[in-house]
Amino acid sequence: MATATSPNSLLLQNPNRSTTIHFGKNRNPSRVNGVNLSSGRRYKPISITCSTTQVECPPTSAAQSVDRVFNFAAGPATLPENVLRRAQSELYNWHGSGMSVMEMSHRGKEFLSIIQKAESDLRALLDIPEEYAVLFLQGGATSQFAAIPLNLCKRDDPVDFLVTGSWGDKAFKEAQKFCKSSVIWSGKSEKYTKIPSFDGLDQNPDAKYLHICANETIHGVEFKNYPTPKNKDALLIADMSSNFCSKPVDVSKFGLIYAGAQKNVGPSGVTIVIVRKDLVGNAQEITPVMFDYKIHVDNNSLYNTPPCYGIYMCGLVFEDLLAQGGLKEVEKKNIKKAQILYDVIDESNGFYRCPVEKSVRSLMNVPFTLEKSDLEAEFIKEAAKEKMIQLKGHRSVGGMRASIYNAMPLAGVEKLVAFMKDFQARHA
Repeated sequence: MATATSPNSLLLQNPNRSTTIHFGKNRNPSRVNGVNLSSGRRYKPISITCSTTQVECPPTSAAQSVDRVFNFAAGPATLPENVLRRAQSELYNWHGSGMSVMEMSHRGKEFLSIIQKAESDLRALLDIPEEYAVLFLQGGATSQFAAIPLNLCKRDDPVDFLVTGSWGDKAFKEAQKFCKSSVIWSGKSEKYTKIPSFDGLDQNPDAKYLHICANETIHGVEFKNYPTPKNKDALLIADMSSNFCSKPVDVSKFGLIYAGAQKNVGPSGVTIVIVRKDLVGNAQEITPVMFDYKIHVDNNSLYNTPPCYGIYMCGLVFEDLLAQGGLKEVEKKNIKKAQILYDVIDESNGFYRCPVEKSVRSLMNVPFTLEKSDLEAEFIKEAAKEKMIQLKGHRSVGGMRASIYNAMPLAGVEKLVAFMKDFQARHA
């Protein structure tokens, strides 16, 4: 893709070019390439082609363009540069439709093809079994703190929470309004720096489900494997907002997985729920219509106007992840990035410190402090001058935090590591 032209030229090239979107003989909007999305069948990646042009993502670049910063924000977070460039090229006139995705009817054939392909590609990425529904919702993962107990429990049902950070604690407190939730273990007394042995957990044998936060964004604690509910009929529920699609996951181990898109797979505004279909349809009577999973399953996430452009962007990210070789390859890249960052911390003789127990350190969110805390503001200031931004830790814990999601290139982490070594040499 040429970059010597003006920033707006990509949006204006060939605005009247006529293209046709092919859906095959079957024009039923609930089907793509003969696959019924409501049937739950296993999906392979599908392609939406145009008769006169095919728009493809440019190859993922190893480094950032000179006019871009390395954005270490926890979310909304950096997006793949090639995905942003593709979105730019399609913004004015999507695939010859004569309109932007932002202008499309969510019930028109153009947007239906977008949301169906996004679901298909996500199913392929995570190998989602046919007995699970995929929902594209709104309200952030925080809305699911209420939606989950409302859909999966009665008011008097017991529920267990394993709290390893701030988000798990928030989920527990919200669930208290709609079921009998209990904390079976909390890392709060140790400032959320570890995950317990699963064997010693005092689970309620009658609990309806066990809830975990798979990766705590603020504290940098990540589950490397998952507990099994003591009650054989209980469900494992996971908030995967900050490590969603960062590695392969056996979806069949969970009753429900949920995630905000704005960290690893898209912009803010989209919430993804993967729920076993047999769990849908038993919501409490007080459940608001927009929190009722059955409503959204029955309407293929189109009960009301969804976050259309956000879903489109998620679809581009899913396509990019598949092009990289899938989540096994993505995980290898994430391990490499995290390793070089943790190494510079651990080899600094205490100048930098990561408080998290090594066995559960997050591949996505790396919190660290300086031995001389009065230098932290200077560290953040100097890093920003070098085009490395959003390194300040969460307001509740302080220090620094580098969020190195899928879209953070290796070059960004290498630049941060080089800066950290230089900063230490000057200030140790």
